[in-house]
Order: sequence, then structure tokens, then C-alpha cells
Amino acid sequence: MEDPVWTNMDHYFDARLVGEDDALTAAVEATRAAGVPLIQVSPTQGKLLMVLAAAVGARAILEIGTLAGYSTIWLARALPPGGRVVTLELRDKHAEVARANLQRAGVADRVQLRVGRALDLLGELAQQGAGPFDVVFIDADKAGYPDYLTASLKLSRPGTLIIADNVVRDGRVLDEATTDPDTRGIRRFIDLVAAEPRLTATAVQTVGEKGYDGFAIAVVNGVRAAGRAG
Repeated sequence: MEDPVWTNMDHYFDARLVGEDDALTAAVEATRAAGVPLIQVSPTQGKLLMVLAAAVGARAILEIGTLAGYSTIWLARALPPGGRVVTLELRDKHAEVARANLQRAGVADRVQLRVGRALDLLGELAQQGAGPFDVVFIDADKAGYPDYLTASLKLSRPGTLIIADNVVRDGRVLDEATTDPDTRGIRRFIDLVAAEPRLTATAVQTVGEKGYDGFAIAVVNGVRAAGRAG
């Protein structure tokens, strides 16, 4: 579901607040030329990820689902000197395009791109003591979101921000009887977040050039975290 006003508003904000540059534009063009699906976050959403990561002073960021590296560039730009993004991608072709995009954007030195099944890579990170991460961005196969949440919590600390994309899906998440594995995955993910006492969470519905969707945003509670709001 799209509306031209939504797209035009995104372009208005892009021109005044986002400031997408040549490196990001080239990343989108390279993605298109390589035949990689153009399903990355929009510029306004990418800038939102950057702002959130900067707001929490992130030095270590975990991204589950690299695609061609567009959101990775935004996240990497939020880092202070010495910061790092670890990003996980299933497909070799996508990873190859992402590496070129990251290099062109000048952030390759602060990004570690790992290729393979996300759950396997997450298990390796935990075994290697790679965490805790300050921000986790989940934007991979939606059926896997419940497992990615469980794995992400093992790599988090009190104060870690967990952001999940595509949690509205044009409103299809309301369908309790759905047989679509992606929608079922999102519904299960939301149920797990709601039941998890270590998390305080909300969701934000979004409209724009990406249509009608949204983010779930959760923070891992600290010792003095406020109780769950009803």
C-alpha cells in the first residue's frame, strides 16, 4: 500500500534533514545493477537508525541482514573512532555488492561482514565473546525473527537497543489466521518481546516511499529499569 503524498513527504525530509550523498546513491544504483532486491530501508529510515545509534553512544553494532550494505553504511556513520559494525549476510552475491558499497562509502574499515546462516554466525559470535553490542538491528528473513531475538539477547547488555524492521507489513500482522511464514514470524517475535521481562519495548508505524510498515524498538532493561508499562 502506497500513497504519493507519503513518498513526496519522504523526499521533502530527505532534502532538508537526511542529506543522502553520492556514496549512498551509488550504493542503491550498484544494488540495482547487480540484481539484488531493492528492499533496503529508505533514506529517512537509514538516518533514523544512525540517529538512534548515535543517541545511545553505540560503539559496537550488530546487524542481522546486510543485503547490499545500505543500512550498514548509515549505522557505521554513527560510530565514534574505534567503533565497529558486525553485519551478517546469507548470500555471497549480496555480500560482494555490500563490500564494494562499504568501501566506496569509506566505512569498510569499521565493518566486519560475515557470510553464512545468521543463526550459525550468531552462535559463533557468542562463543567468541564478541558481545555485548550496544545496538542490534534485525532486518533479515522475517520467519527467523524469533530465533534472532533469542540470539541477540545473548549478545546484549543492560541498555542495548534492539530494533527490528518490517513489523507491520501493510497491516497483515493483524491476521491471526495467517499461514504466511514471514507474517507468522513477526507475530511470534512481537509475542516474545511482549513476554520478555528483560525488555521494555514499543513499535512505530511508518509510511513513506517504502509503503506502510514499521519498526519494533526495545531496550534491554538495567537493574533500575522502570517496570513494564501497561
